Amino acid sequence: MLVDNGVNGDSRVQKAARSAAEAGWDVVLLGRSPVGVPQTWQLGRAEVRLLAMPDPLARRRHEFRRAWLRWPLAYPPSGIAPHRAQAVKAWQADLAVRAAQLKLADPAAPRLALRRRALAAERIVAQVTRKWVSFRYWQLTRARTRRKFRNPWDRAYTLFWQAAKGDGAWRRLEPGLWDYELAYGPVIDELRPDLIHANDFRMLGVGARAKIRAAVEGREIKLVWDAHEFLPGLKPWQDNARWLPAHKAHEREYARYADAVMTVSDGLAELLQREHGLSRAPDVVLNAPAADHGALDPDAPVPDLRALCGVGPDVPLLVYSGAAARQRGLDIMVDALPQLPDVHVALVVNKPTGPYVTGVLARAARLGVADRVHTLPYVAHWQVVSFLSAADAGVIPIHHWPNHEIALITKFFEYSHARLPLVVSDVKTMAGTVRSTGQGEVFRAEDVTDYVRAVREVLADPARYRAAYDRPGLLESWTWEAQAEVMDGVYRRLLPDRPRPTAGGRGLASEIQSSVGAGT
Repeated sequence: MLVDNGVNGDSRVQKAARSAAEAGWDVVLLGRSPVGVPQTWQLGRAEVRLLAMPDPLARRRHEFRRAWLRWPLAYPPSGIAPHRAQAVKAWQADLAVRAAQLKLADPAAPRLALRRRALAAERIVAQVTRKWVSFRYWQLTRARTRRKFRNPWDRAYTLFWQAAKGDGAWRRLEPGLWDYELAYGPVIDELRPDLIHANDFRMLGVGARAKIRAAVEGREIKLVWDAHEFLPGLKPWQDNARWLPAHKAHEREYARYADAVMTVSDGLAELLQREHGLSRAPDVVLNAPAADHGALDPDAPVPDLRALCGVGPDVPLLVYSGAAARQRGLDIMVDALPQLPDVHVALVVNKPTGPYVTGVLARAARLGVADRVHTLPYVAHWQVVSFLSAADAGVIPIHHWPNHEIALITKFFEYSHARLPLVVSDVKTMAGTVRSTGQGEVFRAEDVTDYVRAVREVLADPARYRAAYDRPGLLESWTWEAQAEVMDGVYRRLLPDRPRPTAGGRGLASEIQSSVGAGT
């Protein structure tokens, strides 16, 4: 199995690897080490290997050059800027100590007045130097951040390579994709897998190229592409004009090598079939919780959500669990708190100290509600449902983006198995499901007033919404166990001549990539 992240926090990939191994396949899950050194551990019967992946090709060539015309006084992008800034701070710290020593000096000490005047002059020089260094550092930062690849020259560059190379243009527009190939490719070749399960668009190319190399050697590899996102409807992960065209071209080039395609919803399956002209509709494997996956560490207790937030059982608590980004709509949960005076919010996110969450907390401070907003890290995927169940309602405030409209996302199923009343924005698939089941309330995306209305209705009668989960077969159909059977069926369809594997037998070999978040 292949995934482009560190595995921890990616519940779909963890569940897939663990279930495949429990079904008797020999699973090696390849991921990217977040600390730059190889790591390995067991995930149930599956082996996890995190690979060191240098990514020098991910940096654009302009990042190595100085912007002489627009930012002539900027430091060169060589690392000298933070060195100079720290050196000046150290100088000023030394001056402060020397000033204190002079204050404590014997008044009769020789040349004491002269030393004090010299020190005062040096402090002025240090202050001026610090402002100069800060200004040049600011210019460097502006040179880096203001170049967004959205000017006419960059657009022309993108169009030129699209015209010249077609789907091969990604090699010029997003050469960082080769960093994944160079890290994962040799390991896959060494493993000599029978089947590769490649998660999402980056790993599709890695898996396809391994399949091609094996064919030259006379070996056959079956490639399963697990598409988590509809790439044309995705908000670019980088703010430039090249990222999306490059990844779309990369996906188009290698989609034809997939022997089977899996995805997360019927709507996304239809889009993928139409986009890539697939002869068969992708198999749908929902992002449902794994009720039968016991704790890998039975001695580790499930964290107490309310204790971590410092609130008692009677305090209204709303929870959001998943990746933190502007399009996820977390801002509205904070903006509404002045109108919900007793309510607390728990944000269980992938990057509790990341820039977006830091901005949300700053917003809470400006509104005077910081004491009612609590940020927490992810828990292990087998603990998620129990952990979330302590809340009064689960919130999904995502904005209208094409990918948000077409699927029931992981947190939807996790909230449901935690039997939480839901408050969801009016994105198509989730809103329709909530309205039909009665498990929560729908509000207009990015509308604070309507969000407040929905929260108040849910908190006023939570038992009414929890009762929806008593419907026979509802939660049973939203379990990973049912999804794992679909996945196993895909493997067996591709390898029909193989005897049913037993634990420890060789079958499925490697998968490298997937999306982030135990609850994205």
